[in-house]
Amino acid sequence: MDDKELRIGMVGHAFMGAAHSQAWRTVNRVFDLPLRARMVAVCGRDPRRTAEAADRLGWEGHHTDWRELIARDDIDLVDICTPGDSHAEIALAALAAGKHVLCEKPLANTLDEAEAMAGAADAARANGIRAMCGFNYRRVPAVTLMRDMIARGDIGTVRHVRAAYLQDWIVDPAHPLVWRLQRDRAGSGALGDIGAHIIDLTQYLTGQHITGVSALTETFIRQRPLPEAPAETGTVTVDDAAILTARLEGGAIATLEATRFATGRKNALRVEINGSHGSLAFDLERLNELEFFDATAPPTTRGFTTVLVTEPEHPYLAAWWPPGHLIGYEHTFTHQMRDLIEAIAHGRDPEPSFTDALSVQRVIDAVEHSARTGTWQPLDSPTHR
Repeated sequence: MDDKELRIGMVGHAFMGAAHSQAWRTVNRVFDLPLRARMVAVCGRDPRRTAEAADRLGWEGHHTDWRELIARDDIDLVDICTPGDSHAEIALAALAAGKHVLCEKPLANTLDEAEAMAGAADAARANGIRAMCGFNYRRVPAVTLMRDMIARGDIGTVRHVRAAYLQDWIVDPAHPLVWRLQRDRAGSGALGDIGAHIIDLTQYLTGQHITGVSALTETFIRQRPLPEAPAETGTVTVDDAAILTARLEGGAIATLEATRFATGRKNALRVEINGSHGSLAFDLERLNELEFFDATAPPTTRGFTTVLVTEPEHPYLAAWWPPGHLIGYEHTFTHQMRDLIEAIAHGRDPEPSFTDALSVQRVIDAVEHSARTGTWQPLDSPTHR
């Protein structure tokens, strides 16, 4: 690795690839960092589309074979923005080649793959190689502040976690059978796609692991038009919605819901945590705000307070705009790249690590097992350690 550059190769250039590209373009222009991110090459399957993406997104070059990208001597970090069915193969190859890795969530399509990836990341750490999973909502300043307040004891002992992630983009039965609706490509449906975020946030915010779940899943529309032949249909092989109750290791209980059938909800993520001395709540549609209830305040003035999280003292925000000037979704990825660059430069393990992401994968696996069998599924059982 160049002493002053972190040379990036990215695999995948669609939605997440575009978000990551913007972050790589922006991060050194906002934050004073020990390494400069250099966007060396992007990889995609279609030569024409990949060349266009490289030009549009700001990459110096492009490939159609990710193995060629990993083999380059001038690539220090591989950023994986592909569907889940290729995460494990690309990440394992990159780590074996001595490259740092950033992998989008969920970490893998199966628990076995996730365990192999976490094991490889642990082994690579001995050689100074770092691996991180991209749960970007941790980097919303209000969410980071929420975590800090809980860790400081501002709401006392955590009793309840209530989280929901609601979308509606496949409500229409005419929506085609895209890859996110196919288990062999996506691993799972709403559970892995958006449920993984609220599982991660539950553990991140509380600092506690989920120790058991009881869950149900549902697929509301089981046949959909094929993208390449709309007159024909194929089978949806993932869940459309997942609901679970859970216990945390500190004694709290949690309810989590993930669905892509909440008609009218486009990207609604809300988390509320109730403690013995107060409560905190976050709503992604108002991502610059955090709600705080302090039960120790005088009864005459007690109530939920809306904190506008735009002060320079708040996480990440000293680098952005004056107080009251709002930030958005794309900033979470810039913050993610900032933290990853800092970790690599200073020889620290980035968070969330592959081990952190593995803990989310174990919950996903337990949810599916519980939904299939109709039983409570402890995560300390031999199959989920």
